[in-house]
Order: sequence, then C-alpha cells, then structure tokens
Amino acid sequence: MQYQTQMQAAKAGSVTEQMRLVAEKEGLAPEAIRERVACGAVAIPANIHHKSLSPEGIGQGLRTKINVNLGISGDSRDYERELKKARLALEMGCESIMDLSNCGKTTAFRRELLALSGAMIGTVPMYDAVGYLEKDLLDISAQDFLRVVEAHAKEGVDFVTIHAGINRRTIEAFKRSPRLTNIVSRGGSLLFAWMEMTGNENPFYEFYDDVMAILKAHDVTISLGDAMRPGCTKDSSDAAQLCELIELGHLTQRAWAQDVQVMIEGPGHMAMNEIQANVLLEKKLCHNAPFYVLGPLVTDIAPGYDHITSAIGGAIAAASGADFLCYVTPAEHLRLPDLEDVREGIVASKIAAHAADIAKGLPGARDVDNRMSDARRRIDWEEMFSLALDPEKARKYHDSLPPAEKKTCSMCGRMCAMRTVNQILAGEKIELYCDGK
Repeated sequence: MQYQTQMQAAKAGSVTEQMRLVAEKEGLAPEAIRERVACGAVAIPANIHHKSLSPEGIGQGLRTKINVNLGISGDSRDYERELKKARLALEMGCESIMDLSNCGKTTAFRRELLALSGAMIGTVPMYDAVGYLEKDLLDISAQDFLRVVEAHAKEGVDFVTIHAGINRRTIEAFKRSPRLTNIVSRGGSLLFAWMEMTGNENPFYEFYDDVMAILKAHDVTISLGDAMRPGCTKDSSDAAQLCELIELGHLTQRAWAQDVQVMIEGPGHMAMNEIQANVLLEKKLCHNAPFYVLGPLVTDIAPGYDHITSAIGGAIAAASGADFLCYVTPAEHLRLPDLEDVREGIVASKIAAHAADIAKGLPGARDVDNRMSDARRRIDWEEMFSLALDPEKARKYHDSLPPAEKKTCSMCGRMCAMRTVNQILAGEKIELYCDGK
C-alpha cells in the first residue's frame, strides 16, 4: 500500500525506507523508530519531492540535531554567498537548513538549495508571502497565505514553520501582560499586524485543516512556530508565551489526527534556571512532540557573542529533553551573518548538542570523546585534529606557535603533563631544564 506520510505508514505498522535509514544512523531497531513516529515522539521531515534528502529523525531517544538559518534579505541579495553558507553547513554535518529568504528570487534559490542539499530544508512561508504574491501585507487574503504554503510544499521543503498558535486568545493574553520587547518573532509580528489591520482571525489557525491537507499531500512536517517566544529574559515564561504553548498542544493533536508530523518551536531568550521547566512543560502540554529551540539565549548583553549565550542555553535545553537546536551566530541582533559567522555558530551549536547527548546518556555519544582523550594521552596531533569538531581551526591554532618538540604544545613545552607521565611510565628519565638559549 502507498502511504501519503511517514506518520500514516507508521500508524499502519509499516517501516518506510526513511525509517530504516534513520534507525541505521541512530543505531536503533527500525521498529523502535516506527513506534515513535506513530505516536509523534519522533518526526522524520521528508517531503516526497526532495529527492536528494538523506533523512534524519528528530525526537525522543535520538541524537540532538542542528539547524542552520540562511537566506536572501532585502538589504543583501547575494545568492551565491547564501549557497556557500549552505555548502559549509553540509560539509560540517548539519542535519537541517532553513531558508529564511524574504526578498528577491526566492523560488529559484530554494529549488537550487533543495537540489544541492541532503539535509532537510525548512522555510517560513509567511516571510515569503509579500514577495511571492507581489502584494503588500494588508492586501493579502487568507487564501493567499495558503497558496504560498502550497507552493513551498510542492517545491519540496521538508518542514514549514507555521505560526498557527497566535490566535485571538493568545493576543488577548499578550495585551494584558505588557512585555519589555513585545513580539520579536518576525512571522508572529507580521501575523499580528495583519490580524490587527484586518480584524480577522489568524488564517493559519482559522483554516488549519486546509493547511493540514496541503502538508499531508506532500508529506511536509509542520513546525508550529512560537510567535510569542520571549525576546529578552525579562519576558520569559509569561502569560502570552504559555497561552500560545497551550494552543500549540491542541494543534499538535489535530495535525496528528490527519497524519501530519509535528515539531514545536520554543523560547528564544530565557534565564538558565527556567529552561528545564520550560522543556518539561512543552513535552507535557504538546504530548511529547519533538521540541525545536532557538537558543535559548541566557543573557541579553552579549551582541557579537550570542553564539555563546545560545550554546549555554541550548546545552541545558537539550540535556533537559529538547531535540533540535537552531544555531545562533555572533552576528545575531547585529547583521546578516557572513561565512565565518556561520562557521562559529555551527560549531557552538554542535558543541551544545553533543554535550547534551553525553548528558542524556545516548549510546555511543561519548565514544568520540574517549578517542580524543586517548589521542591526547598519546600526543598524536594528527588524530586529535581529525577528531575535532573544527579540524581546520584546531590545526591553525596549534601551528601558529609551534613547539620546540613535536610531542608537546607551546603552552607547556617540556612540562607537558602527558609527556612527563608517558615517559615515567615507560621507565624513561625526564629532563626539564632549559638554559633559555
């Protein structure tokens, strides 16, 4: 029998090729993956039109995955630069790329990206609406918005962020609880503006079943966007954020009832002591659906270093049960990231994800760390470089100030602890004195 979606097949007891591939990557039995897809605890975003895709699973008991944002903006329409970012993300083993283009030839760029990428591709159709439809926001109808979703689905994107939880109830909660930074979600702010200007309900909420029909036809996973995510630590865990989360839990069940896979998007800025509680609350209210977090950024005063504030929050979130981290670059809050910003953001996010996988006790997560530690004991630089998350930077740093002796580095020199103990255990005599010449 031909099934329309991964979830439909899983519910029917069928293990798809995508489930088999995910099981192989994760070192799990295919049946274990099927069971988790069937109940919604794992999503495998895999559009039927994305032929170059190497599928990945996101969710319960799986490795924490990484997403890289890129795309064309109105102030910078360099298509080749954005493709270079995509190639870098693929070279560095990122599992997902989101095209957040909001201006220019978005369709042509997206098609090229889909042909290039074995990673899953996500979009936010709301960003593309004005350019795609060639209309200003106020002139766009509810059905127009759905047309853009369908266009992205037909092109082959594996998941779409849809801000369906910002409905009239959510906006009422927002207006009752003044925020320091109001609404910082770009898609959420556009929908808020459209709803206030037209007096209409959120079209993605009002016509949610129509959206589900579109996504099911192409097996597109819905990433339920957090329009009310906090944009500063002061606004975290407030009524607007939690009201939307309750709505997302209900929308999750409605999507699953139509065999559409779901991910839930989570907070952007949040103090460290609130992160674990928020992850547990999302898992409870959204029925254990995979949790996708931007950051969270744990302080608001580090522009230029927000890849670090994000990695701190991401590690805590993933160790607490979040499944998918959206990277943040040093350029966050400042400008469109360049290629080096992307590299720095990827490495910071991968560190957070890997540290969390170790903390969660995922089988095999610590293996590469043990191999690195063994190489350090043996002072095997080439092996250390090969095991590093960023081999290029590790080699560059080491070689920039070379040691006098190969089996050391320039920080400790002859006093290298590894070298000393290795020689003593081998029955050798150590000689430390240096006359300074």
